[in-house]
Amino acid sequence: MTSAAPSRPEHLLLYEPRIEGHHLVYLRYIVEDLRDAGLKLTLALDQRPGSQVFIREQLGSLLDGLRIIPARDDVGWRGGRGKAAAVAACLQMTDAKAAFVCCFDEIASQCLRRAACGWMPPVSLRGVTGGIYVRPRFLSERILSPNQTLKKWGFARLLRGGWFSQILLLDEYLHASLKASSPDAPVYFLPDPAPDFHGPAKVAARDKMQIPHDARVFLFYGGPYKRKGLDLAVAAMLQLSAESRAFLLCVGCQPPDHVLSRELTRLAEMKRVCQINRFVSTAEEEVSFAACDAVLLPYRKHFGSSGVLSRAAAAGKPVIASDDELIGRRVREHGLGLLFPSGNAAALQQCIEQMATLPEEQMAKWSQAAHKYSVLCSRQAFRRALLQSFNLPVPAV
Repeated sequence: MTSAAPSRPEHLLLYEPRIEGHHLVYLRYIVEDLRDAGLKLTLALDQRPGSQVFIREQLGSLLDGLRIIPARDDVGWRGGRGKAAAVAACLQMTDAKAAFVCCFDEIASQCLRRAACGWMPPVSLRGVTGGIYVRPRFLSERILSPNQTLKKWGFARLLRGGWFSQILLLDEYLHASLKASSPDAPVYFLPDPAPDFHGPAKVAARDKMQIPHDARVFLFYGGPYKRKGLDLAVAAMLQLSAESRAFLLCVGCQPPDHVLSRELTRLAEMKRVCQINRFVSTAEEEVSFAACDAVLLPYRKHFGSSGVLSRAAAAGKPVIASDDELIGRRVREHGLGLLFPSGNAAALQQCIEQMATLPEEQMAKWSQAAHKYSVLCSRQAFRRALLQSFNLPVPAV
């Protein structure tokens, strides 16, 4: 293992077989930054017709002139011997000299467990494979399950063997801890980025979404996962007094949960919710954050970073968040809003009631703290960290 930065790859394979959540947002940023830095790129993507629609919506003209190969074949993953083998198979299809797995978690679990038992990845990946590791739980938890223990052993083995060109972590504290114990490790901190918001003013945004101007609006922005905690937010809203100014703005495609749907209907009858139950465009995302006063992050036992927290900061909005690990620590240390015990709807209700009645002066203080924190997770900060991990020059702003 060496502390030297990786050499600049003239031709790079970007491997991203997924389209949900943050995956395409990150892919767009990575393509923008590495293309502008002069790298030749080949993309291994999910080329099924339904997925291509979302990919084209997110990346648009960025795809023009790039070679795209399917990350999956007709029967599933390429390679047939594991997900690392799929990356190796895609790399073999091109003349690229290195591979970057946009979400390293995609191959990490199987790859690390196998490495712990002595079954190493394909030799063609050695020293030329990197990626963004979103949730390396084994680096954080003190008491590890057998599964996490295997991953920890496998990661250490691959790290010692020089298998990684670079690993980018979204957790600044895990990064600092790992570098303290392994200073030569090719590990970098990558900010969880927020887009540069240029949305409308709050009044115009609320007019567009038909939201009352005198309400204090709490945004829930997220996908169809129970761990995101929309049910907690709805339960808390239903328990508020009739005089409360709190109003829920729920944006994002939600699962067909009949109980949750019925409770959202009750909130709608009370004129306390505006719901957009679908995937939204970047422009609609900007309008949603502009329209709200605060953002809800009621995650259940969440590990790792949150792109919604970064977006709230970029929009200058305080948050009410579960007091879980990284998110709780960031909210507390940077003064970004209120915290409540994970999974506790009654405590969330109390926080909503408190924030709904606070004077504008307190909301403004949180907004200032959010803007200050947003510099740390800006689009520019992401670009700088990504390019540095490739030993590429960072353009002056």
